[in-house]
Amino acid sequence: MIFKQMTIIGVGLIGGSLGLAAKKKKAVKTVVGYGRRRGALHKAVSLNAIDRYFLTLPKAVADADLVVLATPVGTFKKLCQALAPHLKEGTVVTDVGSVKGQLVGELEALMPEKVNFVGGHPIAGREKSGVLAATGTLFQGCQTILTPTAQSKQDVLRQVAALWEAVGAKVSEIDPFDHDRILGMVSHLPHFVAYALMETLSHPQVAKLDPVRYSAGGLRDFTRIAESSPEMWRDIFLYNKTSMLEAIDFYQETIEKIKKEISAENGPGLLELFERAKVIREKAPSK
Repeated sequence: MIFKQMTIIGVGLIGGSLGLAAKKKKAVKTVVGYGRRRGALHKAVSLNAIDRYFLTLPKAVADADLVVLATPVGTFKKLCQALAPHLKEGTVVTDVGSVKGQLVGELEALMPEKVNFVGGHPIAGREKSGVLAATGTLFQGCQTILTPTAQSKQDVLRQVAALWEAVGAKVSEIDPFDHDRILGMVSHLPHFVAYALMETLSHPQVAKLDPVRYSAGGLRDFTRIAESSPEMWRDIFLYNKTSMLEAIDFYQETIEKIKKEISAENGPGLLELFERAKVIREKAPSK
C-alpha cells in the first residue's frame, strides 16, 4: 500500500480508471471521490472506481494522503485555492492534466507549508469521457510523465511514481516547459487537426455535398479524437497557447510544402515526403 486514502477530484475517464486500477493493485487502501453530480459519483461507487464520495470539497480532502486533480486544467487553480486550507500536513497533491509549464509553479505556490505538489500526466485516454468509459487497464504500458521543479522532494516524487508504476505505467521525468512543447506536437496538434478537419466538413460549400455520408475508415480513424471532451480540450489549447501556436506554425509550413508539391507538375517531391512520413509513423509506439 502506497497511500492510505486517495481523493480523486473529478471521477471521469482518467480519475475513474485510476481509482479502479489503484484499488485492484492494492496501491491505496481507500479511494474517495469528489464531484458536482451525485448521480455520476454514485455510479462510480457501483463500478468500484471509488469507495465513497463527498459533494463538499473540505470533507473530501480532509483525511487524504494523496489528492489527484482529474478535472479540466482550467479548474486547477480555483480547486487548489479551495482545498488548500483543508489539507493535513504531509498530503501530496498531484494532477493528470495535459498542460504543465508555468501552471506547475502556480499550483506549487498555492500549497500550504508541508504539503507537496507533483505535476503528473498519464499519456493515456480514450475518445469517450465520463466514469462509464473508465477501465482498470487504461494505464497498462502507458507513459506517465512527472514534471518536477526545484521545489520537488525526491521522496515525494518516488512515492507518486510508485503509484503510477503500480497501475502499470512507465514513469519518466521531464521539465514542465519541455513537457508542453513535446505534448503540443504529439498530442495537442493532432487534436487540433482532427477538430479543424471536422470544422472544414461543416463549411457551407462542403456540407452541401454531404461528404460524411460517404466516409469510411479513413475519416473515422483519423478524427476519432474529435469526440473527446470539448471542455477539456478548450482548456488545454488555451493553457498551452504558446506551444500550440508554435506547433500550428510548423504544421502550416508543412501544409504549404505539400500544397506546393501538389501544384507542381507530377508532384516531384510528394513520393519522398510520403515515404518519410511512413518511416516516422512506423517508429511510433503502439501504446
